[in-house]
Amino acid sequence: MERTKNKPQTILTNDPSMTAWGWVILTWDEQILDSGCIKTKPDYKKKRIRKGDDTVRRVREINHQLLSIINKYNVNYVISELPHGSQNANAAVMIGIVTGILQTICDCKQLGIEWYSEGDAKKHLIGKIAATKRTIIDAIDDLYDMPWTNTKYIDEATADAMAIYHVAKFQSSTLKLMKS
Repeated sequence: MERTKNKPQTILTNDPSMTAWGWVILTWDEQILDSGCIKTKPDYKKKRIRKGDDTVRRVREINHQLLSIINKYNVNYVISELPHGSQNANAAVMIGIVTGILQTICDCKQLGIEWYSEGDAKKHLIGKIAATKRTIIDAIDDLYDMPWTNTKYIDEATADAMAIYHVAKFQSSTLKLMKS
C-alpha cells in the first residue's frame, strides 16, 4: 500500500466489541486526531432474517467502518484489547468474531498489531484490575486530551481503547522504538 507523504502516520487503538467498538486515532507523538464508537445491534427479528445472516451484516458494518478509518487516517500500526472470557456461548462466538475481524484486516493491510489484556491495562492505569467505567474515564481524562462526547457508551468505549494504548505505551518495544 502506498503511503501518502503529507499525512502523519498514525496508531489505531481499539476496544473491540460487536455492540460498541471503541477506537482512537493517535499520531506517534500522542496527538489524538479522532475517536469514536462503531455501534451495531442485532436486528434479525425485525428484519425477519436468520440470526447468522444478521451477524454477518454486523461484521460487514464493522469491517467497512474500520477500513474507512484506517484509510482516512493513514494508520500504520494497531493496538487492541484482546477480548477474553464470556458468560455464554453466544458471547464466546462474538469474542472470536471481533478478534478475527481486526487480525484479518491487519493481515490484509500488512499492519503491525499488538494485543493487550483489559486487566493489564487497568492495572497499569489505576493500579488494580477491578475498576468502574467512570474510574477509567477519569484516569484517561487526567492523562490525555480526549474529545469526550458525553454519550456514556461512546466515552466508555474510547476510554477503554485509550487504556489499552496507555499500557502499550510502556510495554511495547515497537512504540518505544518509533517514538525515539
